Amino acid sequence: MKVALLEAGRPQSDKNFTEHKPAFELKYRNRAPEIIRKTRPVQIKFGVCNEYTYKWFANDLEEPYTTPADKPFDWMGRVRMTGGRTNVWGRVSLRFSDWDFKSASLDGYGENWPLAYKDVEPYYDLVEKYVGITGSAEGLEHLPDGQFQSPIPLTCQETLFRDRVKEKLGRVVMPSRNANLTRPLNGRGPCHFCGPCERGCMTHSYFNSAFTTVADALATGNCMLISNAMAYKVLMDPGRNRARGVLYIDRNTRQAREISARVVILCAQSQESVRILLNSATPQYANGLANSSGVLGHYLTAHIRSGGGSGEFPAFGAKPSLGGPKKPVGIYIARFRNLPNAPPYKKFLRGFGYEGGSSTGFNWGAPGFGEAYKKALLEPRTSMEITGFGEVLPRWDNFVELDPSVKDIYGIPVVKIHMSDGENERAMIQDMGDSAGEMLEAAGAKNIRTYAHPSAPRWALHEAGIARMGADPKKSVLNQFQQTHDIKNLFVMDASGFTSNPCQNPTLTIMSLCVRSCDYLMSELKRNAI
Repeated sequence: MKVALLEAGRPQSDKNFTEHKPAFELKYRNRAPEIIRKTRPVQIKFGVCNEYTYKWFANDLEEPYTTPADKPFDWMGRVRMTGGRTNVWGRVSLRFSDWDFKSASLDGYGENWPLAYKDVEPYYDLVEKYVGITGSAEGLEHLPDGQFQSPIPLTCQETLFRDRVKEKLGRVVMPSRNANLTRPLNGRGPCHFCGPCERGCMTHSYFNSAFTTVADALATGNCMLISNAMAYKVLMDPGRNRARGVLYIDRNTRQAREISARVVILCAQSQESVRILLNSATPQYANGLANSSGVLGHYLTAHIRSGGGSGEFPAFGAKPSLGGPKKPVGIYIARFRNLPNAPPYKKFLRGFGYEGGSSTGFNWGAPGFGEAYKKALLEPRTSMEITGFGEVLPRWDNFVELDPSVKDIYGIPVVKIHMSDGENERAMIQDMGDSAGEMLEAAGAKNIRTYAHPSAPRWALHEAGIARMGADPKKSVLNQFQQTHDIKNLFVMDASGFTSNPCQNPTLTIMSLCVRSCDYLMSELKRNAI
């Protein structure tokens, strides 16, 4: 197949990676956030948008969005480089299970996915082997094991935490399952623990589609990458109910261009893909392309992660260092609420997991001055932090729509995002904080601090569900192969199609469903069914 890949951002290359560049080589030493905030007031709230990387991110002034006054929402992680969010993602890679795909049958809320774990399992296997996922087998029904490289070892503190939490509370703590290699793979080197993965990786040790999937596609000679192409709308054949291509705006010249295709696949990130569909309205689809169901844009979900805690542990001989090795990830605590063979938790539906880890640093708060201060400064301080990631229930009143009064610098109408938490999310956030303190106490931590903040202004990086898939075309936009019910040669292959948004990080499932859908697409093309 000949494929044209429209990319809203610039080309990415190793020369842009700065993971080994010290801050003193930067103009502002990475200490002038106000400079970045002038053009990226929202993106800078995302911790990895800084002086090293801010030019990778969308300019918030040039590419705005709107929200209701009473529902602020921080739409972060809007990257304008080939590879998108995989340039800066956290790399945690977890499978969904039938406890996620069939959750509506288990607790009565929402809709089941139109597929089961057995349908996606072989694609998880394929993607994990290609991407390179590290992890350990734990034998959990609700968090299936995968095709793992050796896990990144736990620190002494993480090991202590794992063992005591298992012994006292029966909860499973494991090395994080993540897309950082521990052994070579297809010319990519193993992680060398330099630390700031969000600034790129010259050894290609983490998964970034810029130097993996996109590079491999271009190497076939059958893929054409069109950079700086802001997709505006899907173009329809006026005589038939078929997509005929895409209209996009060249970011450099601001000129509109068209490209024709036998099949159109949107994979621009949930809000962006749905924005394209809404902007593609026709007389036949007046409320947005492929929206005969009326649900396009509705059921926006995004993880809550405003509850967690921290505590101090013994250093076990570890010495603080500014230049020592830094593990890219730490631990993952598997969901322990509303599980198989356990009574339902009374306070909320579904559940949450935790990401976290330990670190040893200098005692920057040491008292005194002179020699006494220098000595106290070198006393190691080892802490453990864990942050909850919780499922948000799909609700009709969490949605995106076009704001006809606002356009971006390219003349494209922007989205207005309506997002808030419900009672289920608020109860879950409180339990995240309480349970974090419970586990840290069980592990023997000192100076424990917990938090359970309201997640407003609402923010997240795992948005999903606004072009949901389903078996019933009257209640969904896509079928199980992410093909629009209404237009057979139009697909949406990002998290837009998620029927629900489990607490596990979504990227591995996005990729696995995409491969499955492309298998289906190829089979349909071979028999001229599309």
